[in-house]
Formats: sequence, C-alpha cells, structure tokens
Amino acid sequence: MKGAFADKHSVNLVMELCEGGELFDRIIARRHYSEKATAEACRTIVQVIHTCHTMGVHRDLKPENFLLQSKSDDSPLKATDFGPSAFFNPGDVFKDIVGSAYYVAPEVLRRHYGPETDIWSTGVILYILLSGVPPFWADTEQGNFYAILTGKIDFHGDPCPSISAGAVDLVKKMLSHDPKERLIAAKVLSRTWIRIDGEASDKPLDHAVLGRMK
Repeated sequence: MKGAFADKHSVNLVMELCEGGELFDRIIARRHYSEKATAEACRTIVQVIHTCHTMGVHRDLKPENFLLQSKSDDSPLKATDFGPSAFFNPGDVFKDIVGSAYYVAPEVLRRHYGPETDIWSTGVILYILLSGVPPFWADTEQGNFYAILTGKIDFHGDPCPSISAGAVDLVKKMLSHDPKERLIAAKVLSRTWIRIDGEASDKPLDHAVLGRMK
C-alpha cells in the first residue's frame, strides 16, 4: 500500500500498480516451467504468510491474491486483497466459513479453525502448480467440500509420479488434515526443496501440467 486518504463517503487506499497479471495466468503463458520456478513462487507466498502471521493477520488465500509487479520474467510476486482477512491472537478460534471452494481447509468447513488454514490453502496452490489440477474437486461446491473433508490425495497415480519426492513430501505436510500436524510457515521455508539453494529441479515440467491449468 502506497498511502490512504478519506473523503466524506469512504476511505481510499492507494495500492501499488501491478501490471504483470495474476500468478496462474503468467505461468500458463510460459513455455518453460519447472519445479524450481514453482518453489520460487511458493517460497514468496509462504514468506508473505509468515510475515502476516507474525503481525497477527490471516485468512482467505487463493492464487488471485498474488499478482506480478511487471511483465518482465523476473518480476516479483505481490500479495493483494486482504479484505476477508482477520486479526488474531494466539489460541483464537474462528467459526465463519470464508474462502474459495478449492482452497478452503477442512477445519474451516467444521467451523473451528485458526491461522493454520493459510498453510493448507498454499499447499493446494502448490499442488496445482505442480500438477495442473486441484487435489480435491467435484462437479458441485458441496461435492468439493465433501471431497476436502473426506478425500485422500493419491500420490502414486497420475500426475504425481512425475513430481519429485521432495515436492510431494512438502505437499503432504502442508495438506495434513490435522492442523496440529501441518507445518507452520517457518518450517515450510526451512524445507530443502523450497529454499533458494534447494533441490527443486530446473527441468521443465510436463506440458500437460500447463494444459490442465488453462
């Protein structure tokens, strides 16, 4: 945010101009996309989560919340739209169902949740970036919610065999149905696969991944 001013009717926020478009749109437009690029995007998202949680802010993460600052290939990723977010204190429990259908954590649907939901949502984003499809989905919103509450991810069938063991392990730990077993942001950032000098490969992912994301 660059600034703010008020008039008789509203408070106006001056936001940074991001001309590079949404994260998924930029990825689809690329001809070369790899686990290394995925790790870089995920690392930025988790760094944002870590900062927000440190400041007592969380809730409602989805790919549309992340924009590229410019159209250049090395443009930084920026977080936006904190409208549905909430302040929290350690131990606070939330009950309102908020969030987008594909990215909502199971404990949100049970109306008993905290900031751990942000790691789940990021785990869903990471899974989509690696495979091109969400880990849980159905033809209806209610069906999708049921899949989130009861479903298990098949890490042995397509498309997972083409994903590295390090990436699969991180996704598993971010998408734990038990919030207490889910990694916190700092632990995610310490994983070898996601680090700047980590093990994520620069080998292009299967073109089918980008095709499924369209």
